[in-house]
Amino acid sequence: MIKLSSIEEFNHALEKEEALFVLKHSITCPISQAAYDEYETFTTEQQAVPTYFLTVQEARPLSNYIAETFQIKHESPQAILFTKSKAVWNASHRNINQKSLADSLEHTK
Repeated sequence: MIKLSSIEEFNHALEKEEALFVLKHSITCPISQAAYDEYETFTTEQQAVPTYFLTVQEARPLSNYIAETFQIKHESPQAILFTKSKAVWNASHRNINQKSLADSLEHTK
């Protein structure tokens, strides 16, 4: 997992990767920690799609930029799959788990 801190880092990743996951994570929320743990386990089991994360408290401008640019209501935690620079799937809270993340890979085909 690669930590994103700025809009520039995110845009560079979006340009570089055919597909990528981004997790918006809150360091103060236990539900977010559970989602982070699921995401982290998922990243170790699949290598096909690069995985990134941002900490909402530390990267608020980036979090807002993603929500506004891709017209996805901000939630935390929130996992988003981008394919060809478009948001093609997202889930939040307890819907972020290894199965939902794995199933979302269908959107990369």
